Amino acid sequence: MSVINDLSTDQRVHKHCLMLGRKGYDVLLIGRNTASSSELDARSYQTHRMTLPFEKGPLFYASYSIGLFFQLLFRKANLLFSNDLDTLLPNYLVSKLKRTKLIYDSHEFFTEVPELVNRPRVQSIWRTIESWILPKLKIAFTVNQSIADLYHKRYGISMKVIRNIPKASQSPLPQKSRVELGLPEDKKLIILQGSGINIDRGAEEAVQAMEFVNDATLLILGSGDVINELKKMAESEGIKGKVIFKGRMPFEEMMAHTRLADLGLTLDKDTNINYRFSLPNKLFDYIHAGIPVLASDLVEVKRIVEEYEVGEITSSHDPKELAQRMNEMLRSSRVLVWKQNCKNASLELNWEKELKVLEEVLDQIDG
Repeated sequence: MSVINDLSTDQRVHKHCLMLGRKGYDVLLIGRNTASSSELDARSYQTHRMTLPFEKGPLFYASYSIGLFFQLLFRKANLLFSNDLDTLLPNYLVSKLKRTKLIYDSHEFFTEVPELVNRPRVQSIWRTIESWILPKLKIAFTVNQSIADLYHKRYGISMKVIRNIPKASQSPLPQKSRVELGLPEDKKLIILQGSGINIDRGAEEAVQAMEFVNDATLLILGSGDVINELKKMAESEGIKGKVIFKGRMPFEEMMAHTRLADLGLTLDKDTNINYRFSLPNKLFDYIHAGIPVLASDLVEVKRIVEEYEVGEITSSHDPKELAQRMNEMLRSSRVLVWKQNCKNASLELNWEKELKVLEEVLDQIDG
């Protein structure tokens, strides 16, 4: 199993590893070390983090691909599992050299992320790799039907869908109080969480909106390329003291915070194809935590929010309008209805049901 991250917080991959272990596979998850990597928790499968000479830029990707290629080449394996396009090239080459079965899982519409759209030369390199390999793949997954349709339209590949949804059977630790987690007791709590709090995900407008939100605190959980800018904004007049930042943390610790919130935000903007058809993990985290959702008007997100009636959709990112929606939702008579609907939805939207798709594929491989 290959990823380009440091293995700390990728719940989708972690759950895939656990399921492969239950199916009898001896799993090795390969990622990388970074300067900020924390020690990994104990796991039921093996892990290996490569230490590379570079941490960003073209030389990083080159060193990662070369390192991963040799890791895969000199290890015995009867199945390779590649996560996202940045791990696919070495996996594909080794699968051909060693005639090993390959599974590919695309967590997003990779070549259309903002970081590549704004860098056309780099984007063209990734598109070249994608267009060469994807049409040849026999087994591929992605995170929602809209992205599967896009890949089919572009490359003719049929991808199966496994959405990023929490497990139904997880046994949470005893619930901690707001005091124990350093959160205000006398304010409504709004949460914005995510492993990638980046540009065009609505975080800036959420912070700006807090100037106009009454008796509430915004909790931002996670890391990303706009965090420093958000912290500066949070010090401005009218907002100071109304935003709390906490960095990346293990999933269960993150969910302990989320369960204490009154409202969850998922505000990704329709600025690129990848975001337009995204279905963020945090949407399902909020639902499983039992908190209402205020979400931006994106195809896949809107479908879930409206089908299960777990919150409201906003078509505006204007801070004043966002604040008005937050104020209304925090004090709405529908809060108890939304919470009950979240509970009902979590019984249907769970990882155990999603995982059946992969289990069926593995049964065919093993058979």
